[in-house]
Amino acid sequence: MEVNMVKDSDMLRETAPEYIPNSIRLTYEDYCRMPSGQRYELVEGGLRVVPSPSVAHQEISKRLERALLEWIEDRNLGKVYNAPIDVVLSEYDVVQPDILYVSQERLGIIKEANIQGAPDLVVEILSHSLAEWDRATKRRLYARYGVREYWLVDPEAKTIEVTANNGRELVTLQVYSSGTTLTSPLLPDFALDVDKLFQRRI
Repeated sequence: MEVNMVKDSDMLRETAPEYIPNSIRLTYEDYCRMPSGQRYELVEGGLRVVPSPSVAHQEISKRLERALLEWIEDRNLGKVYNAPIDVVLSEYDVVQPDILYVSQERLGIIKEANIQGAPDLVVEILSHSLAEWDRATKRRLYARYGVREYWLVDPEAKTIEVTANNGRELVTLQVYSSGTTLTSPLLPDFALDVDKLFQRRI
């Protein structure tokens, strides 16, 4: 019985949260008034609750963030952050990417309370509940506001899709899978072993 309860709890955590119904377009000021204890994202004035990440999500995020930190910050190329941190793209658009990178030349967008503007790189780790949200809605949003590269990490497929902004949209450069090494036009000489990222250690 206890095992089933835990299993059901895990499944519930992955249930897709829908938009909170709104009769008006919410702003960043409204977003800041939301009750604490939950993560939210605001897109075009519509509010969405972001579920807590799974253990596998956290493991992957930790490994990827460590790799980026060692490459970027050790070379003084900029700053790397992980969720939860508010990225304010407009009065009506506020997101919390899993991992982000802001280049040295653009550190001015990093403020005390949040990041005001598009990061150079955004990484989202997909889950059952948010896969389409990340693949479609947030991809369009990041393209619109000038994110240079967007990586979509899929723990189930064990792939990383690297996309780049061509001025209109984020186009797929390559999907890296098992046995390959990720590279990035944004980060010359950076290399990430895909198998090591997804290696199960728990």
